[in-house]
Amino acid sequence: MAQLQLKNLNKTYGPKNIPVKNISLDVSEGEFLTLLGPSGCGKSTTLRLIAGLEQPTKGEIRIGDRNVTYTKPGDRNIAMVFQSYALYPHLTVYENMASSLKLRKVPRAEIETLVTEVSQALGLTELLDRKPGKLSGGQRQRVALGRALVRKPAVFLLDEPLSNLDALLREKVRAELKQLFAAQQAPVVYVTHDQTEAMTLSTKVAVLNNGNVQQLDPPHLIYTRPTNQFVAGFVGSPQMNLFVLKCQGNFAMLGDFPLRLPDLPTMPPEIVLGIRPENVSFAGEMEAGETVIKGEVFLVENLGMQNLISIRVKGDDSLTVRALLPGDRPWNSDAVELFFPPDSIHWFDVKTGDRLH
Repeated sequence: MAQLQLKNLNKTYGPKNIPVKNISLDVSEGEFLTLLGPSGCGKSTTLRLIAGLEQPTKGEIRIGDRNVTYTKPGDRNIAMVFQSYALYPHLTVYENMASSLKLRKVPRAEIETLVTEVSQALGLTELLDRKPGKLSGGQRQRVALGRALVRKPAVFLLDEPLSNLDALLREKVRAELKQLFAAQQAPVVYVTHDQTEAMTLSTKVAVLNNGNVQQLDPPHLIYTRPTNQFVAGFVGSPQMNLFVLKCQGNFAMLGDFPLRLPDLPTMPPEIVLGIRPENVSFAGEMEAGETVIKGEVFLVENLGMQNLISIRVKGDDSLTVRALLPGDRPWNSDAVELFFPPDSIHWFDVKTGDRLH
C-alpha cells in the first residue's frame, strides 16, 4: 500500500532562516492532505523536499517501504503539478501528456491507452492535437493534471495549481479535482494559501506557520475546534472575532457585559475569546440567564443572502463584533442586542495562544 511519511523533517538555510521545523506527517493511500498557511510558512519548501528538489537538513522521507530522503527526484515515482503549468509549448496536448511515459520507455500502445483514458476523464479528447498556446488557462491546467495522472505515481504533489485561474474557473476545476482524486489511490499532497481549496478538497489539513505544524486534522475539526489562536484567526472567512478580555472572577468582560468563563484550572487575569461571525445570534434566541450584548451598527457589508455587520460594543468603543445577519433589512446605525451561544465560544491563552476550552 502506498504511503508517504515525513519524520522530523527539517530544512535550515541559516540560524534565522528555518522554513521547515521538525515536521512529521503520514499520508495514507487514498488520503488528500493539504498544507495550508500564509506565505513564507514553509509549505512549498516541504513539498520541494518531498519531491527531491531540495535536500533536508535532517529527517526522513519514506514512500511505501522505501527511504527516499536522498533519492533523485526521477527515481521517487512521484508526479508534480506546478502553479505555472510547465507545459512544453512546442508539443501538442497528447505529446505533453505522453512525454513522461516516453522517457520511461512505456510501450506505445500502453501510452495511447493511458492518455485516452485520462483525456476522457478531463474532457481533453477534442484538444489532443492542439498546442498549449491555443488553450485557455483552465484547459492548460487540466493538461498539466493529465500529465501527472497518466504516470500513475506513488504520490501526487500539487503546488498551488489553481492560483492562476479566475474565480469562476477555479471553482469549476476545484470540483473536477475533488472527483478525480477521489478515484485515485495514491496519497496526494496539495499546497495552497486558499482555505476554501483546503476545506473542500482535503481529507486532512495541516495548518503551518513559521515552519511548524500548528494543527493536523480533518477540515471540520480545523474549523470547529482550532487548536490555537493562529488557526482560529487564519481559517474562516469572514475571520473569527478574537478579543483580549479582562477577567473578573468567573467572568470575562466584553465592554459592559460579563461572559461566563468555562471551568479552568486557574482563572487568568486576561483571556482571548473567539467566536465566528455566523455563530453570533440575536438576543431573542438566547437561553434564560445568558448575557445580552448591546451595541451599535457602524458598517454593513452586503454579501447577498446575508449582511456582514460591524458593531461597536457598548462600554468599549475599541471592541468591534462582526456578525452575519439576515440581508432583508438595512441595519445602518441600528442599536442591536446580540448573544454569544456558549457552545460556539472558543477560549485561548493570552500568552501562548493555545486553546483553553
